[in-house]
Amino acid sequence: MIRLTKIIKINNTKKYFILKHFCHTEASNNHHDIIVAGGGMVGSTMALALGKNSILNSKKVLLLEGRPQSKIAISETYSKRVSAITPSSVELFESLGAWKHIQQVRYAPVNCMQVWDGCSDAQITFNHDDFENLAYIVENNLILQSIEKELASLAAGDNSSIKLFYGAKIKSYDLPTSKEGVAKVTLEDGTTFTCDLLIGADGANSRIRNAMGVHYVHWNYDQRSIVATLHLADDMPNTTAWQRFTPDGPIALLPLTSKLSSLVWSTTSENARKISKLPNDQFVDAVNEAFFKQFPRDQLVDNLSKGMTDLLTKLNVNQNNNVRQLPPQIEGVDEGSRAVFPVGFGHCSNYVNHGVALIGDAAHRVHPLAGQGVNLGFQDVALLTKLIEEAVYRGSKIGNFALLKEYERKSQINNVPTVFGIDALHKLYSTTFMPLVLVRSLGLQAVHSLPLVKKLIMKYAQR
Repeated sequence: MIRLTKIIKINNTKKYFILKHFCHTEASNNHHDIIVAGGGMVGSTMALALGKNSILNSKKVLLLEGRPQSKIAISETYSKRVSAITPSSVELFESLGAWKHIQQVRYAPVNCMQVWDGCSDAQITFNHDDFENLAYIVENNLILQSIEKELASLAAGDNSSIKLFYGAKIKSYDLPTSKEGVAKVTLEDGTTFTCDLLIGADGANSRIRNAMGVHYVHWNYDQRSIVATLHLADDMPNTTAWQRFTPDGPIALLPLTSKLSSLVWSTTSENARKISKLPNDQFVDAVNEAFFKQFPRDQLVDNLSKGMTDLLTKLNVNQNNNVRQLPPQIEGVDEGSRAVFPVGFGHCSNYVNHGVALIGDAAHRVHPLAGQGVNLGFQDVALLTKLIEEAVYRGSKIGNFALLKEYERKSQINNVPTVFGIDALHKLYSTTFMPLVLVRSLGLQAVHSLPLVKKLIMKYAQR
């Protein structure tokens, strides 16, 4: 303080600046341009995208994550949780420097996908003749580890404006009610942070969404998803994703290696509880049965489906399209790889409010049958980062409400058809009611026979 007094006496023109700097040092340290709440795959990617953006490199960004900071170990045994990453998500990871870390460890390309109905002969196949790779199967913990490597490197830089706060136990959020306010985050130890823009990436049970008070349409399906790492009976080129819609729910095999695949089996809650407790050999039998069992069929559906196939063949639009490959036989399961997770739906009427925006599962939650959940979150990241960059380039405030509404509009244009389309698909395939089985079977056959339509579907899914 003596030094401050001397400076003020020597140069009165510095008086206001120096006093302001000294009096607000603590507040300035706890104020950030952007706070990302939630350090899962989507939240960490959001922080990394902001930190690596050259237009935003002077902006202070804080990532708050509740779990303690720890090194995520990648063992020889595959993790039970995997994601089907679309080409557009891979492009995002490449631009952020994270994909190279995944490439150095492991991933499995999917260049063919076969989907078929358990109650009829209807099927649809997407293969490498039309697309190079449909998706890439990557373990969730490997994705997170790769993102965190880049984050740690970024935060360690001498001029880094990004900070990482792990073990952040959040007590409350106070959100602004007007464009002039700031968002305030209070931790359980009394520490407070403020920001111009709070990004909620805190998952399906988002506290930020609750604090916003937005209308949230949600429900739980009477299903659970069983995941596990399975051993194939034969060593074979394994680049196909298999999915069968059974009366109880979809079951899918996702490739990992020539001898391993990842199981994602959504079935009734009661059935999931029983199956998850089976001994390994009986569990393997149950998986094989779900893929190969002949479920009750309706003669009318079979006859009309056969007639549809004959008609498409005569019209010369079904050549070489009726060959059905059989999924691989399962012979074992990794010990300890089985787990069961709830399945639900959720969507916000509004993704934003003054000074706050939601991304990922905090804004939308989908059934895993289409493998789109985390990819929708990564699309949110790319879109919101781009719009924040444009706002800063124009000299606008980061938490500008018009900017946030633009994010909401563009994100919902992308998300709403996908979110509700997946829910409709789930409902369509969760019944054995004959008229609906007939409609979905004939529809699947028609789409299967139209390469242009299939290309459009995959182009949409790969965004």
